[in-house]
Amino acid sequence: MTPVPPAATRREFLQGLAAASAGAALAGCRTMPRRESSLIRSENAKPGTRDWLLTHTRIDPRTRYRCPWIEGYVSRTSVRPGETLDFFVSTNPASEFTLDIYRMGYYGGAGGRWVHQLGPFAGRVQPDPVIGRNRVRDCQWEACASLRIPRDWVSGVHVGKLTEHRTGLQSYVIFIVRDDRPVDLLFQSSDTTWQAYNRWPDQFALYDDGREQWYCGAGVDVSFNRPYGLYCQILDAPQSLGSGEFFLWEYPFVYWLEQHGYDVSYLSNLDTHADPAGLRRAKGFLSVGHDEYYSLEMYENLRTAIAGGLSAGFFSGNTCCGRIDPRPDAAGRPHRIYGRTDYFGPRDEAMIQRFPSMAAFPYRSPHESQLFGARNIPPCTGGADWICTAPDHWIYTGTGMRRGDAIPGLIGWEFHGDPAPLPGLEVVATGPTQDAPGKPNGGTYTATAFPGPRGNIVFNATTCWWADGLSEPPGYLHPSVYTTPHGPDLRVQRMTENMLNRMVRA
Repeated sequence: MTPVPPAATRREFLQGLAAASAGAALAGCRTMPRRESSLIRSENAKPGTRDWLLTHTRIDPRTRYRCPWIEGYVSRTSVRPGETLDFFVSTNPASEFTLDIYRMGYYGGAGGRWVHQLGPFAGRVQPDPVIGRNRVRDCQWEACASLRIPRDWVSGVHVGKLTEHRTGLQSYVIFIVRDDRPVDLLFQSSDTTWQAYNRWPDQFALYDDGREQWYCGAGVDVSFNRPYGLYCQILDAPQSLGSGEFFLWEYPFVYWLEQHGYDVSYLSNLDTHADPAGLRRAKGFLSVGHDEYYSLEMYENLRTAIAGGLSAGFFSGNTCCGRIDPRPDAAGRPHRIYGRTDYFGPRDEAMIQRFPSMAAFPYRSPHESQLFGARNIPPCTGGADWICTAPDHWIYTGTGMRRGDAIPGLIGWEFHGDPAPLPGLEVVATGPTQDAPGKPNGGTYTATAFPGPRGNIVFNATTCWWADGLSEPPGYLHPSVYTTPHGPDLRVQRMTENMLNRMVRA
């Protein structure tokens, strides 16, 4: 991979923030001991398998999203080696089942590696939770198994494939194995957003207040103590049954990263929320896919880390839009329940006109554009081609792109615009959005890049679909709404390579 030369100029970014928040908190951040790691290359040299794929799924049509025959969840969104993870599974009717665990990566194109089996277990029907305060559905199931994560497990996104023996039906549970090692890149899974859109058992997402199916106000809570139902919009993806949005928008990025041996570690949104020190061990931070829901702590922790020298690539859309408040469940387990408490950025009357339930919020949260260079703007949904506007920018090195050249369908289904007046910020791609080909909807997306205060960089891809241009792993389905991305593209791959090289060498 070809290194990218330093930028011609470097201007200080948000000097006041750097002085106020980074001086003591992140002193020495850029001098942490680093080592060239071959851990991911070694891991992906191990035998892979496609057995991780679900091959026999079914949804109860009365619920639209649920597989009551075999479904489950885990006790934590992320877990370190040496810590214990509990598994909660229900089979209705009662049936014996097994749980096979796979680490997701490249593995010679197979996409996953089998790492462990639990069971067989004598399944049982676990009770549906009552509808609690703010419509929360908080399961209190009995665990079928506990697993102390082996010390030699490599950080990564892991899925447990549940297989019910009576009919062979399958679904997933999903969790992240994290670590604390110095690393080049941190990949953040957008699991707070996965949970916000989780309608299990039927209409109980953060978006349903009992009257509206796409409600955007307060007074609704969701819990991580429940299975992930089938994903509820854009496309019907069987691999999303129990796995949130991971296989839809994030997995192609993981597959490509590990194919090329990047030194990467994985974490949950909730790790960004609760562990600001963990961000200091990396050179670059990756937000991928649909990364909509942030706590104030997530925002502040990331902004402080960027002020201290962390580079950040927001290869995502609708990023840092809704503000949430992770808090303990009834048993005191931290960060298992949250609700929507505000929106980041200023009050936007055009957005409120489209989503009236947003009007009641105070809009006292920081501006998301100060984090990644743009903001969530109306109409907020739509699609477009990625249109090059700054061909001399280092992002385009080696792509051959000229001003006006387009990558078809790469922007969607949610985007950012209205670039912030930050020192050194450049708009590298922009164009009008549409509801369908030939039907503009009045939106304008902007992809941006700007220098941080310590030679680091911040990039905003302004699309949920960036990963579609990187790879097409087993089981992956291309989205198609508003527009249709065209899959792996050498220009997207080279731009990503340029950005990651810049991050790890900053």
